[in-house]
Amino acid sequence: DRRPLAGNLHNAGVAPNRPPETVPHSEVTILGEEANPLRIGLISGPMVPIPPPGYAGTERVVAVLADELSRRGHAVTLFGPGDSKVDCELVPTIERALWSSGMRGDMTPYIQVTIERAWADCGRFDVIHSQLDTHSFAFARHCETPVVHTLHGRLDVPGLPELFDEYRDIPLIAISESQRRWWPRNNWVATVNHGMPLDRAPFEGKPGDYLTFVGRIAPEKGVDEAIELARSSGMRLRIAAKVHEDDEHRLFAEQVQPAIDEGVATYEGELATPERDRLMAGARATVMMGAWPEPFGLVAIESMATGTPVIARRAGALTEIVEHGRTGFLVDDLTEARLAVREAHGLHRPDVRRRVLERFSVARMVDGYEAVYRTLAGQGADAGQGADAGKREAVAAG
Repeated sequence: DRRPLAGNLHNAGVAPNRPPETVPHSEVTILGEEANPLRIGLISGPMVPIPPPGYAGTERVVAVLADELSRRGHAVTLFGPGDSKVDCELVPTIERALWSSGMRGDMTPYIQVTIERAWADCGRFDVIHSQLDTHSFAFARHCETPVVHTLHGRLDVPGLPELFDEYRDIPLIAISESQRRWWPRNNWVATVNHGMPLDRAPFEGKPGDYLTFVGRIAPEKGVDEAIELARSSGMRLRIAAKVHEDDEHRLFAEQVQPAIDEGVATYEGELATPERDRLMAGARATVMMGAWPEPFGLVAIESMATGTPVIARRAGALTEIVEHGRTGFLVDDLTEARLAVREAHGLHRPDVRRRVLERFSVARMVDGYEAVYRTLAGQGADAGQGADAGKREAVAAG
């Protein structure tokens, strides 16, 4: 009885292993009715300000999205931490981002406050775009304004099968084909790959004499295998990563610190974007050996934008992002990874950069989101209330 919102705008971003045809920005902004501005609410979590000062994937995407939507003339409102610095209206959901204040542990109460602030204000928007993953699914079903989610994490953990089965009606956006493959019956309205202002990245034409690991110190990110690869290939590993949660500190003490003491690795800290990009630009390759289904992999496209190829586990969305033998290498184990280190110097670094600039631009990402927003806004409140009414009827029926 539930009526899904929006039709399927499948692959509004980049299809697996094949970039779509480029859509010039001017074609999107001069198409008559499509040039009309929308009132868009963006919801971000309470952990990190927008833009983030250091490592943060989702929040960097939100920052770029808010800026570009505003530049295109849309009326954008961000629901997020009060210490965010954005060129659009900001509705503070908390005075200061939680991680900035040193908080650890369960953030759920603060996320609920975020949802409540957006819900109380929902009537003044044409569409609301949530970045809270599954936390705001009920909000999407019952809100009178269309609410769409971009999902940023893995979708195969315990509890999610039941959740996705329950919420088949709400519109969802995936960031890769790999991410959405387990839930074909849900209402995926688009796949929109991330886009970043990659043309600003520094470029280094010559491969360096070290490897990089960028991200966070977590088992699924493969820092242990990155260290072993550096050790066995005789190259130093320079690590720029977040160490915030208790389990990240434990892993650092158990795996990273011994490698530092051994002289195999150096820890550069959690670098801001300019310093991190310079680190990647000077590397032989960026290593992403995590044995998990990476939902996207911002580090991969940011490394390739500097001309530095990526050596990645053949898993998850990295199979859609890294072009084997052209912008990096997809490997199955450490033996193949050592071969990739040897071959990385032979890749044409200007071509590595050119390919990623073509495929993962801000304009392409925002074009995809605009298409979704306009479809949902065209259905308006009737569509949202229809889905809500369907749910109420199902509950009343038993």
